[in-house]
Amino acid sequence: MGKWTRRGFISAGVIAGGGLIVGVAIRPGNRAGELSSYVKADNEKLLHTWVKLDSNNVVTAIVPHSEMGQGAGTALAQMLADELDADWNLVQFEEAPATSTFANYPMGKALLMGGVDMPDFVVPTVDGVMIRTAQALDLQITGGSLSVRSTGVYGMRVAGAAVKDMLRTAASHRWKVPVDQVVAQNSYLLHEASGRAEPYSAFAGDAAEMVPPASPPLKTPDQFTIMGRDVQRHDLPSKVDGRAIFALDIRLPNMLYATVKRAPSFGGGIGSLDDSLTRQISGVVDVVRLPAAEFSAIVGGFSSAESVAVVAEGYWQAKKGLDALSIEWAATENDAVSSETIFAQFDKDISANTNWQSDEAQGDLSGAMERAAQVIDVDYRVPFLAHTCMEPLNATAVVSEGACEIWIGCQSPLSFRKAVADALGFEVENVTLNNCFMGGGFGRKSRPDFAIQAALLSAELGRPVQLIWSREEDVQQDFYRPAVQSRFRGALDNAGHLIAWQNTYTGKMEPIEAPLIPYAVDAKDIGYVASPTHIPLGAWRSVDHSQHGFFTESFIDEVAAAANQDAYEYRAARLKHLPRQLAVLKKAADEAQWHTPLAPGRGRGIALQECFGSIIAEVVEVTVSEGAVSVDRVVAVIDAGYAVSPDGTKAQVESGIIYGLSAALYGEITIQSGAVIQSNFHDYPSVRMSNAPVIETHIINSGEAIGGAGELGTPPIAPALANAIFNATGTRIRQLPIKNSEFSV
Repeated sequence: MGKWTRRGFISAGVIAGGGLIVGVAIRPGNRAGELSSYVKADNEKLLHTWVKLDSNNVVTAIVPHSEMGQGAGTALAQMLADELDADWNLVQFEEAPATSTFANYPMGKALLMGGVDMPDFVVPTVDGVMIRTAQALDLQITGGSLSVRSTGVYGMRVAGAAVKDMLRTAASHRWKVPVDQVVAQNSYLLHEASGRAEPYSAFAGDAAEMVPPASPPLKTPDQFTIMGRDVQRHDLPSKVDGRAIFALDIRLPNMLYATVKRAPSFGGGIGSLDDSLTRQISGVVDVVRLPAAEFSAIVGGFSSAESVAVVAEGYWQAKKGLDALSIEWAATENDAVSSETIFAQFDKDISANTNWQSDEAQGDLSGAMERAAQVIDVDYRVPFLAHTCMEPLNATAVVSEGACEIWIGCQSPLSFRKAVADALGFEVENVTLNNCFMGGGFGRKSRPDFAIQAALLSAELGRPVQLIWSREEDVQQDFYRPAVQSRFRGALDNAGHLIAWQNTYTGKMEPIEAPLIPYAVDAKDIGYVASPTHIPLGAWRSVDHSQHGFFTESFIDEVAAAANQDAYEYRAARLKHLPRQLAVLKKAADEAQWHTPLAPGRGRGIALQECFGSIIAEVVEVTVSEGAVSVDRVVAVIDAGYAVSPDGTKAQVESGIIYGLSAALYGEITIQSGAVIQSNFHDYPSVRMSNAPVIETHIINSGEAIGGAGELGTPPIAPALANAIFNATGTRIRQLPIKNSEFSV
């Protein structure tokens, strides 16, 4: 959304589909009474939805995001603490409870109204609308690199500044001095003229009675003291010494363990089931069939399959029992589907170009193609991919007397809570969800199927049940990154200038801008055709940017090669209208010493991507020896506007690079007889420490709006790698993974 003027915003008046609402009733006011019981201990005062302060002067940031290893809790606490002028040693964070009162309205505000310049008197009303909207949408999700750039900017910074304003006001009243003479510094309030100095906690009671200002003044970057610094992450010590609680750590009295197997062909069911051998295994308590109808309407996005679970006194007995089941799976209409038939369908649908939908069109494409000196016509494709979080899917549930309590690690606590309630036929208020640390998420843990299974099993058995998926179930029953085919035509004139860019691909997902390119070209035509399959699809790290980043950045490399021009220089010449993107690309080339010659058999490749409010470029160096590819070095440059936590930003970029490199080298979910054939890390491998490249990450603080970091490292790595292989060998990689090419990895 573009930045509106105040006058334009007031004139348009289109909030929440019903005209501009300006009134006291919808304004949030002081929410402490509504929220305190969920988060406040005896020695604490809730001063704001996202801030509490205890009698020892410790500030706690209440973070409406899941912690799955990305460090969001610490970064958001930094943003709050800096605006609050708190002593970082007296700051901690905790996850917001999974109740609608803590729905993430700052995220909604960022998504729906980011960039809107509003007069101060309107802001409280807008916040009221956003609170109700977030509650209605169960908005408490973690993903899309939104934590810092939405909740941090529109929530934590505002909350920190608001609480500082309240504390200063409280001190000015008690000391009977002008508020502009009260200074906040390192969790103390100071009055220089009188020499008074008291901790924030001394004024917590008075501040708790105030209405937080909705639009307090915020610092400029030159005033930051905690943002932009490397600080110790708050979640790491407990993970190192074992105090951290993951859902697998939960132990309840009289608890049973379960594991599950779903019909291998998506949408399938059980033809016959013989559980006699399973029931003879010591420790096995029950065998439970979970019908598809319990899931399809709730989980969404695919036609669910029937499952069978074995419940036992321990996980090993449950796993042995599951393996001992004799199951004959019912035939389905999808049993003849394979990866080959899916890609044949994609090719047919692209060629037919039926029901083509446009993403972007400009200029005279047909005219440019007709007068072109050279036309490049190529196809690219990528396979389905699984998530393979290190922590397997698991949940612990206890259902008793019309209520359910569940312990889980998930990316969307409020929507999980509702899905469990719907599956059980309960009112949502009768479900309590306790969200734990996660060992990775990457989008998979935004789907509640495993939570529903745990709750249904506990309801069936009448005892607490801890459900643990096997790695095989995790790989074969995922919500996969979509397989995509993408067809390109590029036109060059006699001087090698790119005069036309045409791209048609299969299946529109999100974000909508993923297939678009930053490069200047007079004629463009980018669009897609629908080509649905029965494979369940879901968000995967960086969503569609991971596929389209490979496609577009590989093809621009092909165009540069066809023009007989340097891959970096060719890109740079077409980015002069985008100085920020050009600066990122140039720094990546400079840091990688792009123009320094490499030995024979070695090559460099470069790729650029703009996504999630940030810009990143990566350069990959490879060695190809006797057909074997070694990834030696990756240089990454990121401009996320301002790196709130520089070390965390680098860690996220490096994580994204390893995740994307694993996919580019090895990642492939193969469909055979309607089902996935991969099952574990032996046939769905990841990059290990022994073959991980050296990664150098550089940060540009451009001062533009703060963007994301968690997704950024993944999209450029595959094209930069493929382009490096071309640079070393002259062979172009157009299909992933590289293990299926003529090169070994």
